[in-house]
Amino acid sequence: MRRNKRERQRLLQATIEENPFVTDEQLAEKFSVSIQTIRLDRLELSIPELRERIKHVAERTFADEVKSLPIEEVIGEIIDMQLDESAISIFDVKQEHVFKRNQIARGHHLFAQANSLAVAVINDELALTAKANIRFMRPVKEGERVVAKAKVKNLNENGRTVVEVNSYVGQELVFQGEFHMYRSNVVKKDGEER
Repeated sequence: MRRNKRERQRLLQATIEENPFVTDEQLAEKFSVSIQTIRLDRLELSIPELRERIKHVAERTFADEVKSLPIEEVIGEIIDMQLDESAISIFDVKQEHVFKRNQIARGHHLFAQANSLAVAVINDELALTAKANIRFMRPVKEGERVVAKAKVKNLNENGRTVVEVNSYVGQELVFQGEFHMYRSNVVKKDGEER
């Protein structure tokens, strides 16, 4: 059933508020209009595209959770976080991240994504990298999306925490890192702070 523009835009706004992860394609199908019509409606209503909506939700969600550094200092976009357990971030490799002659990502960007995720996953006001063992598995090219997955492996009583970070392009492992993190609060074996 076709609706008039005002009604469609009202329903479009309500649908996106209810589910900010809905795609333009899904909205076009739901409202029986073209994708271009949905994009024009979003533009008129000042509703950002899906990527920006996801980023906004993630920033809102994780800004209060991440204690060890400001959310805007994390390299990549955090899309999942369980403090002192695990975290996931995505990083899209763009022209400014690669060498001009071969379009291969500069290694410090992959390291920065992994290291900042290892810092962010620590449930403490102060978390610093004490030591890192890293391996670059294959070059990452411009246009590829790197998904970094951090897993807290060891919460020691001596103020150190080991965080393992594996970064993937698709299903292919491109970077491995084991980060030994210093934290100001010491975690007991039962999970309580000292």
